[in-house]
Amino acid sequence: MTNTSQIQSSEHEELQISRLLNGLSAMAVLFLAGIGAKAWYAEHHLHAWVLWAFVVPIVANIGWYAWRRDRTVQKRGLLVIVGLLFTYLIASGGEGNTGPLWFYVFPPLLFYLTSLNGGTAILLFCYLLAVLVFQFPDMPGVSAEYSTDFKIRFFATLTFESIFCFVLEAGRLRARNKLVALAQAHEHAARTDELTGLANRRDMQGRLNTEFSRFERSGHHFSVVLIDLDLFKRINDDFGHDAGDEVLRQFADLVRQMVRQSDMAARWGGEEFLLLLPDTTLLQALTLAERLRAEVAATRFHHREKTLPVTISAGVCSISKSGSINELLKQADVQLYNAKESGRNRISPRVRSQDAGPSPQTPA
Repeated sequence: MTNTSQIQSSEHEELQISRLLNGLSAMAVLFLAGIGAKAWYAEHHLHAWVLWAFVVPIVANIGWYAWRRDRTVQKRGLLVIVGLLFTYLIASGGEGNTGPLWFYVFPPLLFYLTSLNGGTAILLFCYLLAVLVFQFPDMPGVSAEYSTDFKIRFFATLTFESIFCFVLEAGRLRARNKLVALAQAHEHAARTDELTGLANRRDMQGRLNTEFSRFERSGHHFSVVLIDLDLFKRINDDFGHDAGDEVLRQFADLVRQMVRQSDMAARWGGEEFLLLLPDTTLLQALTLAERLRAEVAATRFHHREKTLPVTISAGVCSISKSGSINELLKQADVQLYNAKESGRNRISPRVRSQDAGPSPQTPA
């Protein structure tokens, strides 16, 4: 998967989480308002006011996200608010000492919003807090007392739920990572030539369109080099298709060594290859193509201890000489035809050394 695709996928996932959190926050506001009203009519006025007071930071958190779109603050803010609410419910007991029961909502939310390790650490801290409240009911701020039976049942069921949520979230993350890896593999296969590992025709077409749009916007010139392996059919006939495949792989490796990181090399079809050279003039592209031709001619291609005769012909064209991608490719194809008609193992159009100027630098 390309970096752009990964970023888009991550952004989409984060946006879904933010929408879910906004929905949960809205539900929390309704619950707090309703339970606060119930506490008020039961004449637990202080408890009602405290519950209603928690509505304010929740609504503020929703408003902050709507204004700033800061997902990190949204997540952390909600966790802090929920943590403080549950601390209050355990310390006060809520109505009828049922406050701690709301803590069961915390583990699934915690693991969903944080990592497994981070969620576990926060849960252990909450366990410690609950133990302190249960064991030291005379602490400042603690007004509830719980029976031993309730404490045992509370910790037993909460531990079971926490482990269950941990296992489910770990399984969800594993499944998600497998799906992401599978999507990356499929996208890579869709963009890559299986034999040579270079980009395929489809991927090159997309990059050509992108480069042409950049040229139209800002005038950045680019050039292409259309390459054909000379008499490739003879290699297949004389040495076998395995030898032909090996030549294609070795040639692709050589191309990767010769081009810059900003350049793109693709298997255009059969024994044809296409180089896209951004920010490169026609003379610079011709110089690079000639260097590649000379390197191929000097390289000994091997298959099963046999030396294979390999040369290339290439047609070069710059976008400055054409008005569209189709015209650019047609002119490159015409130049390739001229190179082959002129005897193969050559570049067309020919470039004089005094006109070449600086050429693109090959990677170190």
